[in-house]
Amino acid sequence: MTTLPPLSLYIHIPWCVRKCPYCDFNSHKAGHSLPEQDYVRAVLADMDDERAAIGNRPLVSIFFGGGTPSLFSADAIGALIEGAERRFGFAEDIEITLEANPGTAEQQHFKGYRAAGVNRLSLGVQSFNAKQLHHLGRIHSGQEALNAVDMARRAGIDNFNLDLMHGLPDQRPEDACADLEQALALAPNHLSWYQLTIEPNTEFFRRPPTLPVEDALADIQDQGAALLAAAGLQQYEISAYAKPGKAARHNLNYWQFGDYVGVGAGAHGKISRREGDDWHIERRSKTRLPEHYLNRLAPGERITGHFRFAAHSDRLAPAELPLEFMMNALRLTDGVPESLLAARTGLSLSALEPALGRLREQGLVEAHRLQATALGSRFLNRLLLAFEAD
Repeated sequence: MTTLPPLSLYIHIPWCVRKCPYCDFNSHKAGHSLPEQDYVRAVLADMDDERAAIGNRPLVSIFFGGGTPSLFSADAIGALIEGAERRFGFAEDIEITLEANPGTAEQQHFKGYRAAGVNRLSLGVQSFNAKQLHHLGRIHSGQEALNAVDMARRAGIDNFNLDLMHGLPDQRPEDACADLEQALALAPNHLSWYQLTIEPNTEFFRRPPTLPVEDALADIQDQGAALLAAAGLQQYEISAYAKPGKAARHNLNYWQFGDYVGVGAGAHGKISRREGDDWHIERRSKTRLPEHYLNRLAPGERITGHFRFAAHSDRLAPAELPLEFMMNALRLTDGVPESLLAARTGLSLSALEPALGRLREQGLVEAHRLQATALGSRFLNRLLLAFEAD
């Protein structure tokens, strides 16, 4: 590693109108009023602590995730964007994405977000089907999802992603394709199309719904891939499809093992740091519960301290880096060049041996690129296990 990788910023807004039964993210049901101003102050203080450790590195992207960031006012989002620019600086073409729930979408909010600097939206549609939306515990209707797209465009935000799920309870292939066709009719330049998985610590885990069988899931995947390709959306990651030039730059930075600061309750970050002639990579997570996070900043106090909001921080051992790097790189349809391993980790290609050689002999990884073959992409977990530290 000779130069620092690009730097992104993730800002977590932890509140939702209600918790969805499949969600294992750090999200919490909002009360009658949100502590918006206090939370903005705390996140800005969190940025101060991170900036003191990172130094002068401009941001290439910002992502507001949740939770439901669209519960926050445009003024609050604007204050966080302005605060980030003041502390870190922005690359000239910075991408600033905000996740929005169609059930909380308002025209004036979208216009305000655009004026504040948001230039990309990610709309959590998940389905247009009323029955499926009910199964998923979503607060919006299919029509409200359509309205949200229209509002975004009228607010001047043409760059948007639609989140859409498949493999839903009792879903048939024709139902999944109907959902996808309705999404494609809206002409998004990016679509995240991913299969529902049952995660621990969710309502679906405690009370599992009936999901489609493997053959039906394979049919959904095959038919959906054909629809996406016909619509001009190219797959560039396991569940991400985009028109040319519209891949999510924030997520690409994750998958290409770039750096990212995580601020807000439960946020995670990964930072490359230099000490003398040595480089190392740190991962840091922030305290999860919003009330605990806010308590790190006493009312009226401006915090200046070292990672006062952190719950956990550790330095990755060299033996951990091959798996950490490959579990991101192999998600990408085109993988990454071999040279990126040294650029992002300081490791030589020999650090991936003998696993890499074996996988190439088996036809699972391409010969001169860190990229899963068509066959290898079907066995991604097997590929990753090969790079686990002994």
